[in-house]
Amino acid sequence: MTENIQSFSSLLRQTLGDRIDADASSFVEMMAEDGVMEFPYSRAGLPTRLEGRAAIATHLMGLSEIIAFDSMGAAVVHPSTDPNVVIIEFEGFGRGVATGEPYDQRYVSVIRTAGGRIVHYRDYWNPLVVLRATKGAALVDALTTGEGGHA
Repeated sequence: MTENIQSFSSLLRQTLGDRIDADASSFVEMMAEDGVMEFPYSRAGLPTRLEGRAAIATHLMGLSEIIAFDSMGAAVVHPSTDPNVVIIEFEGFGRGVATGEPYDQRYVSVIRTAGGRIVHYRDYWNPLVVLRATKGAALVDALTTGEGGHA
């Protein structure tokens, strides 16, 4: 079952529980002032590391200009031996703003908390899904099959 992407903060609140201060209602507020977000598989032209709450907020606003998120799947939580680390899997659905191409992304996120905030958020996702949604299926097909967009 999916829920509106605006519920992502609620999903994190539920997943992270009392690891996050009750006064943090949005994802950005859940981040520590000096929090870090990493995207190890980011495509060219997108950042691989963001440092600080302001940089993270700016990046997330910019994403809304290239991908329109419609919904997301429920999170699957994986246990960790470190009580400050939570590993979650979930899906995000939407479309590329310029292309109208579908965006169906699977994420694995490794989240470290301290002092009631997220101090490190490492987000793993498929860059080809982003490229397809933002640049078009024909380009991705041409790049991946070498057949000029024909499968």
